[in-house]
Amino acid sequence: MDKVRVLLVDDHTVVRRGLRKILESTNEIDVVGELGDGTRAVAEATRLDPDVIVMDIGMPGINGIEATRQIRAKAPKAQVLVLSMHADEQYVRQSAAAGAKGYLLKDADDQDLVSAVLAVRRGESHFPSELTTAIMRTECPPQVLSPREREVLGGVCAGRTNREIAGDLGLSVSTVETHRKHIIEKLDLHSTAELVRYAIRHGLAS
Repeated sequence: MDKVRVLLVDDHTVVRRGLRKILESTNEIDVVGELGDGTRAVAEATRLDPDVIVMDIGMPGINGIEATRQIRAKAPKAQVLVLSMHADEQYVRQSAAAGAKGYLLKDADDQDLVSAVLAVRRGESHFPSELTTAIMRTECPPQVLSPREREVLGGVCAGRTNREIAGDLGLSVSTVETHRKHIIEKLDLHSTAELVRYAIRHGLAS
């Protein structure tokens, strides 16, 4: 099996060296590059073709959250694991909204880091359970959506267009658009990616 290709992005050289040593202690991971700022990370994500990017938040240039957003748009194959010193649910929320697949605190054990990298490589989410629970408590519950709005949200999560959802549910396109507008207003989420992640967190989509 091919090794997991990892790109490290952190503005502290000592931290990057430590992370490299931890990750390369297992024969399942190969660190393909180290970078010290978010702007270069966006530029190099396509060239280096990493499977996983371990991303710090506070860096020169663009921060790790914005870098994650841009990388997910330009190199969607690369999964992002945010590694931060901030045990702050707002950072977790912003990282998830930007497209990060996981969030890990810098005081985590070595094995936790390795496990998190391998998990996001498999396409699994890896967020601290206590922070994820806090985020879900502050979000609008799914019960605010009508049964029809949940059906429309399911179609959105399945990647269906408004016209396809309309055909599936026997509705007009304008009605689907109205339902979608109401979903966005009720949940205060403003992109398809955010809607999908919300649905997954609340068990409304796989």
